[in-house]
Amino acid sequence: MSYQSVFAIFWEKVKESIQNGTYAKLTLAKTIGDTELKNIYVRPVLLEDGSFTFSLTSKYKTEEIENFHNMDEAFFILAAYMSNPFLTALLFTTENDITFKLNKKRVGSIIEQAPTFKSASDVIIEMKAKGISI
Repeated sequence: MSYQSVFAIFWEKVKESIQNGTYAKLTLAKTIGDTELKNIYVRPVLLEDGSFTFSLTSKYKTEEIENFHNMDEAFFILAAYMSNPFLTALLFTTENDITFKLNKKRVGSIIEQAPTFKSASDVIIEMKAKGISI
């Protein structure tokens, strides 16, 4: 199984966490070598019309750049960064922490651990309160 197909399974867990109202945070981390791009932080954003989008904040050595994308676009953008330069994607939910990892041979795996966060993202809580689903 290629790491892309494992990342697609991981992304389904991201979608589920948003639908279930448990999403807290998503981060791409652990770069290969010393790269300009250090992290990508993914947070949900509720738009005025009640729709939902993602803010992707790319943290470089000297600056941060924020872009907004829908769920499908965010998947393709983040998938393109896996293996170059990132080896890890960390999804934090109120139920568990889910880590997508690539090993040295670029084989993907998903690991679940006890949750770090006790409450969901403020935007997810607001979406749940307003009855907005993705």
